[in-house]
Amino acid sequence: MLEQLKEDIRSIFDRDPAARNAFEIITTYPGVHALIVHRAANALWRRDFKWLARLLSHLGRMLTGIEIHPGATIGRRFFIDHGMGVVIGETAEIGDDVTLYHGVTLGGTTWNKGKRHPTLRRGVVIGAGAKVLGPITIGENARIGSNAVVVKDVPDGATVVGIPGRIAGGRAATADLEHPEPATSTAGLRFDAYGQARDLNDPLVQQIEQMQQQAARLERQIAALEAALRRQGIEP
Repeated sequence: MLEQLKEDIRSIFDRDPAARNAFEIITTYPGVHALIVHRAANALWRRDFKWLARLLSHLGRMLTGIEIHPGATIGRRFFIDHGMGVVIGETAEIGDDVTLYHGVTLGGTTWNKGKRHPTLRRGVVIGAGAKVLGPITIGENARIGSNAVVVKDVPDGATVVGIPGRIAGGRAATADLEHPEPATSTAGLRFDAYGQARDLNDPLVQQIEQMQQQAARLERQIAALEAALRRQGIEP
């Protein structure tokens, strides 16, 4: 567990510019405290000490404001930034190098037993206030924008925004050409704070803009036809 904690601290330095030293992280970061408590609670849960695991998880929630069910599966270098209001359900599965911000919910949408919470693959970033609901899968390196509500699978590398969540693009190679500043990375992954990738163009807005452009073209064509008819002495 000590080696895991050291690994967690190193990854936080990559993802939080406010982090100054390891002592500060250990003593003042609620996301770190919540993860330490969860690892202990999860060990109890897997050994069938269910009530004790739930009690420990409850105490962790009181201390940090972060609610992680002891049955949740969490990978390495997991980071909850700020943390208040984060909820992670029992059957949630979180891969390595995942980052969540405050107010994120990984929730279930059914009362049935079995898998009912999301699976987050490696490198996922979920922005503040986002809700990821149901037994869906968020692909590797995907970004969920702040306050998005996601109820369907998200492919690898996609960026999702809005309510309901819509795919707004991926991290295209051209983005680095347009924004040449170096990206922060952790474990070789690109990191976008709050899930805000550089190509966040809402697809609904794009469709409206395309319709406006098409309407303007049609208006020009109609005006040209009217002018041609008038030259022939015909009043349109």
